[in-house]
Amino acid sequence: QVQLVESGGGLVQAGGSLKLSCAASGGTFSDYAMGWLGWFRQAPGNEREFVGRISRSGGFIIYADSVKGRFTISRDNAKNTVYLQMNSLTTEDTDVYYCAAAPAPTNSPSLYYYWGQGTQVTVSS
Repeated sequence: QVQLVESGGGLVQAGGSLKLSCAASGGTFSDYAMGWLGWFRQAPGNEREFVGRISRSGGFIIYADSVKGRFTISRDNAKNTVYLQMNSLTTEDTDVYYCAAAPAPTNSPSLYYYWGQGTQVTVSS
């Protein structure tokens, strides 16, 4: 049973930084279903929002316009861990952040096979 576990969330002041991690267990990043790793975020009552995704090799990464230039996704396949470095945070970045895995490139949450439980990020003004 594949599990993704996020960590690194917390409370930070506007303008600050946080780095989220997502570690896989019960499977590896070389598995078919975990070729692409994505980050999403969701506020209560809102739809899950695409943040970015990274290819198996790490050579192809795309970001949502709302985070482009501020957030950086990376992955360490040897550690089965994907990261989300978040800089220049604003209060609008306050959300629960999720990592997810998919076999093919997609921004659609419904096409991701595995999900983490989420980690809360709160940005104070």
